[in-house]
Amino acid sequence: MSAADKIIYAVFESDEDFRKILSSTIKEELNMNIAEFAENAVIPASTLYKIMSGKREPNVKTLRQIIKTVKKLEGAEKGEFIAVIAARPVLDNIRETKRKIGGTLCTIREYSATSMEEAIIAAVRAEREGAKALVCAPIVSPTIEKILRIPIATIMPKNSLLEAIELVAKKIS
Repeated sequence: MSAADKIIYAVFESDEDFRKILSSTIKEELNMNIAEFAENAVIPASTLYKIMSGKREPNVKTLRQIIKTVKKLEGAEKGEFIAVIAARPVLDNIRETKRKIGGTLCTIREYSATSMEEAIIAAVRAEREGAKALVCAPIVSPTIEKILRIPIATIMPKNSLLEAIELVAKKIS
């Protein structure tokens, strides 16, 4: 269930559930504070603070704007996200599922793959699910570029490669 769907569901449960879900969505899922969210939603921060504190109930227009903004920021409105295809240990090092890039909040969706075939299948699936771009390893990127119509970026693990060479050199000496 998307964050926007959780908020809509909470609206019908209780005011307390609505405030709790909205707060956790803004802080944990969108990695923003209330003022940043208010700015993105074009809602006065004071209005949002009053809603969050229970001093005011949102009107329908404000509620629509909140839902629209959550959908936009989580990338659900158009399925906008950047897909990253890599082995699970590499993906475990990604600490953020959302990242501000050039002032825009980008959703990062992980696709685990342990073989060339899995990486190609994951790439096709990512594009079908709405990925706007894809990041993958150099061994598979030329093939994926021939299949997909979205931009592809290749991971060039310079620092980790050098660290791995140093580690193995220490092991053999």
